[in-house]
Amino acid sequence: MSAPVFLCPAVAAARVGGTVTLDGPEGHHAVEVQRLGVGERIDLVDGQGTRARSCVMAVSAGRLEAKVEAVSRDADRPLVLVQALAKHKRDEAAIEAATELGVTRVVPWQASRSIVRWEGRKAEAGRARWASVVAQAAKVARRALVPEVSDPVSSPELVALVSEAASRGAIVLLLHEDAGVGIAERVERLGEQTEAWIVVGPEGSIADDEAADLTRAGALATRLGPYILRSGSAGPAALAALKALTGDWTPPTEGERALG
Repeated sequence: MSAPVFLCPAVAAARVGGTVTLDGPEGHHAVEVQRLGVGERIDLVDGQGTRARSCVMAVSAGRLEAKVEAVSRDADRPLVLVQALAKHKRDEAAIEAATELGVTRVVPWQASRSIVRWEGRKAEAGRARWASVVAQAAKVARRALVPEVSDPVSSPELVALVSEAASRGAIVLLLHEDAGVGIAERVERLGEQTEAWIVVGPEGSIADDEAADLTRAGALATRLGPYILRSGSAGPAALAALKALTGDWTPPTEGERALG
């Protein structure tokens, strides 16, 4: 059984044989909720990819001391999910699943057909809520990297982001029901660490002008299969297909990612 994961920024400077203190909300959860005791194994992560496999050495009210036994870094492929805002929290379900599947960045998209609108204070509140969703999902998935949640973007802003990503060699997949090329053919172009973007439109599909602007910016219209998926399930389905087709789900060998 895998060890529980706790966010601890101090892990960024952790060294084997050293001691790390876990306190604050994470320490409280470890000690008061999970009731961890001396001798138990835990993984402390900094949210940026560094993982310290540790053993609990001492426990007090709301905090614990752990000895670092190994330090490693998760080798996550750069994966960006652009998720159009959707109603009934389907967008939150999408980013939660995407986090569990290995996405490294999430971009909220205010598409022209999005029924949900993030305006004024709602924009920051929405982004904060998404950040909380991915942080919790990353811990459940035992990840050392918590995906970045960007500020929400408009369609023109997304076009600029896609153009920039494509210009540096990223592959941007625009999921579209009318695309004539499937995802299997698209991922053949992916190298071992090629940055990949998946763009998911709102319910009701992406507007024609938005699709045209994004493809001109370098996005590749891509179809997942014979059926139409909802906005909340398309992104995770595409990520799962990409992971399986590229072999990213192959388990690492013991010690492959160790930093020493």
